[in-house]
This record gives sequence, C-alpha cells and structure tokens, in this order.
Amino acid sequence: MKGHFYRRGCTCNKKRCTCGSTWSFVIDIGRDPSTGRRKQKTKGGFLTKQEAEKAANEFIYELNQGTYVHEASVIFKDFASEWLSMYSEKNSVKPGTIRIRQHEINKLLPYFSLLKLKDITAKRYQDALNDLKEKGYADNTLDGVHRTGRMIFKKAIEMRMIKSDPTEFAYLKKDRKTIEELEEQEIPKYMEKEDLALLLKTAAQKGLDLDYLIFLTLSYTGMRAGELVALKWKDIDFEEQTISITKTYYNPTNNTLEYQLVPPKTRKSKRTIVVDKEVIAALKKHMLGQKKVQEHFRESYLDEGFIFAKKEKQPGYPIFVKTVENRMARLLKLAGLNAELTPHSLRHTHTSLLAEAKVGLEEIMDRLGHCDDATTKNVYLHVTKEMKKEASHKFAQLMRNL
Repeated sequence: MKGHFYRRGCTCNKKRCTCGSTWSFVIDIGRDPSTGRRKQKTKGGFLTKQEAEKAANEFIYELNQGTYVHEASVIFKDFASEWLSMYSEKNSVKPGTIRIRQHEINKLLPYFSLLKLKDITAKRYQDALNDLKEKGYADNTLDGVHRTGRMIFKKAIEMRMIKSDPTEFAYLKKDRKTIEELEEQEIPKYMEKEDLALLLKTAAQKGLDLDYLIFLTLSYTGMRAGELVALKWKDIDFEEQTISITKTYYNPTNNTLEYQLVPPKTRKSKRTIVVDKEVIAALKKHMLGQKKVQEHFRESYLDEGFIFAKKEKQPGYPIFVKTVENRMARLLKLAGLNAELTPHSLRHTHTSLLAEAKVGLEEIMDRLGHCDDATTKNVYLHVTKEMKKEASHKFAQLMRNL
C-alpha cells in the first residue's frame, strides 16, 4: 500500500513552502466490493512533505492493525439529538430524566452546536466547562452537564465516529466551602417530633381539604410527594395495613389532564410498607367521603381510583405535587415552624424518628426505597451519634450518683 504526495499551487520553490500552498497525500486502499470502484483516502493541509508522509504512514499502520477510525463529519447538535433518542430507548428512562438530559445538552449547545464532533478538542471542552462555572451555575448543574457530555462522546467513540474523547481528562472547578457550609450541607433539614406533632395538629385544625391525610401519610411513611399523589385505592391493603408504592406522578407542565404515572425513582423504590392504624383509619374515613363526591359528579368524575383526587374542577384527577408543597408552606406559617422545610423534609424527619426509635439503617432504607443514599445515612448517623452522646452522659450521671 503506497501513498502519492503532491503540493498544490506552489510558486516559491522552497523546501518549506511560504506562499500558502500545502502538501496532501492520496492512498489507494483497494476496491469497494459492492461497486467495484477504487477506494482512496485523501488528506491535505500539511506544511511539508515530511508531515504528509508521517500522517500517511500512521494511516497505513492503523489500517493494517484494524484500529483506523474514519471520523465522521456530523455536527454536535445533530449527534446529541441522535444520542438522546438512543439513550431513552436503551435505558427505558422516565420522561423527567429525558427532560433533564435535554436541559444539560442545551447548556453545551452554545459552545459546540455547529462544530463537527471530530473538531471538539479537550481544550475546547474544558473551556466550555470553565465558562459555565464562571457564569454562576451550581456544582450539581455542572455535574449533570459534564455527565451528559461524557456519555455523548463515549457513544461517539463506541460508534467509531471519533478517535479521541475530549471529555476524558476534563474536570470541574469546585467552590471551596467553609466548615459551616459543609456541616449544613451534610445534615439536611428535618423536624423534631414535637414540631412534627405541631404540624399535624395544625393540619387537623386549620388545614384545607386533604391536608391532614396528606401530611399524616407523608410523616408516617416517609414516601415522596410524587409517590403520594400517584397512590390509588388498590395500593392499600386495609387488612394487612400496608401501602404498596409502585409508581410516581409526573407532570412538568402542571396541566391536570396531561399527567403521567411512571415507574418510581429506582428499582428499589417499588416497595410495600406497613403503616400505623391511625393512617389506615384516616384513609377509611376519606374513602367514605370520596364516594359521596363521586356520586355527586357521576360521569364527570375520573374514576381511576386516585386517593388524593380533586373535588371541584376536574374531579377525580390527582392533585399536583406543587399543591402539596404549597399546602405545607401554608401550614408551616400558621404553626410558626421553619418556613424552609418542604414535603421532602418529612422524609428526612421519618428517617430521624425511626433512628431515634432504634430502627436499623438497613430497615430504614428498605422502608424509604433506597439501596444507597448518602443523605439518609447522614441523617441516621447524626441522630444515632446524639443518642450515643446521651447514653454516655446518662452512664456518667449514674456513676456520680453512687
């Protein structure tokens, strides 16, 4: 396999051209079996013949070793769109995850949109990450953008569309946090049992329709708000006093009629949990009231069995997760409690109270539907650490009283 070398438009007649012309090579690589036509590899732009010869020899070596990659001319925007389709089909991911991935791709488009994949260098990619950081995006956002970028270019390598991965050695600049910020980050916000009791009392006395049942269920189960609003009556076993969590609610546009029920966050999130008789009693009471509403609206009621359903406009349709958030904000204000708490804080509260009741971490994570979660572990370790301190104090006090 030999190469042919030539130089276009040279007028200076010097060993190293100074008039702007360049060297190119053409290598005959056989015939196309389908057409019988000769196949050639041509590449130009070399300043000297030696550079062209070196590139030609590298190409021949890769071809002989079976490692040659014909870099495609596809632009980043088009391949990112193609990758997202392949990603969603292969992984059977939830619509919310696809929306997040698209959002992260959108962050990269201003830098790479019309560039060919093969022209995106490691420096260009790193400069993009640095610029996003300077624009003030949070570390979590940048982590997601970089994760998506890595997946896109890894797929391009896998499909032999590019030779090298520009994301391989890229890094994210992180803000240096103070000790106070680190401690605050490590321990998420949750309620003490006295505050939780006050929240439920306020919901019972001053809450709007469904408020008491909503926050009683969240508090006593540790389930996510999306899992709560997706619950149907068939998920409740009144005899065994259990709730089966098999789905979550998805509605990014908050259009009542366009909700979706999708698989929960992880495979471990599908679970059946035992609940207290107080929750079962409240559910039974609500079921009786809901039947009267259903009889009133008749055919206009969406008879899909949703527990936390609307009563007036679009009766029978599940309430929004945003409704749960707004209701909790109202109750916190009425009770004079920490306004920064959210429905997810009740999940952390459930963890802390179970830890205080000396339930093991493995049992707690099973109840919450976690296979591994750093936040849950941090809450658990924080509570049990305080319990150990209290045990030590009680022992010392006992010895002093001798």
